Amino acid sequence: MTLDKFDLAILKALQDNARASLNDIGALVGLSPTPCWNRIKRMEKEGVIRGYTVDIDPAKLGYTDTVIVHVTLESHSEETLYEFGRALSDIPEVLEAFLVSGDYDYYIRIAVRDTRDYERLLRERLYRIPGIRHSKSGFVLRSLKETRLPLMAPPPAG
Repeated sequence: MTLDKFDLAILKALQDNARASLNDIGALVGLSPTPCWNRIKRMEKEGVIRGYTVDIDPAKLGYTDTVIVHVTLESHSEETLYEFGRALSDIPEVLEAFLVSGDYDYYIRIAVRDTRDYERLLRERLYRIPGIRHSKSGFVLRSLKETRLPLMAPPPAG
């Protein structure tokens, strides 16, 4: 799907405020509400817009710590990778999990209340997943940058 400057401007407006009205988005991007709506629906249908969400402060809900876990698996078979990913998806505290290249197989970002909560999660959930050979954890001391996808102008045609 080719995105033009209006599509990118709409996406940026929605990233900034997914609850913005069509009138507000149209005013920001220089289109009337109906063309904005048509473009949004097209981008939803094409999967460019995957959904709408709310940004919640984890600390306000008691999740004051974030842990990055590096995991190495015993096997790299399709079945092992699938089962490990499925097991991670069943752990609510797992915010993100990435299958990566390099020294480890997965990088996992986990939200926990404190070190005791993390120890519980390791014992009761993570280490019960079959196939883990090795893991290494690091607590996030400070978040230096959290951002959204950069939306840049499309390259010139030609």
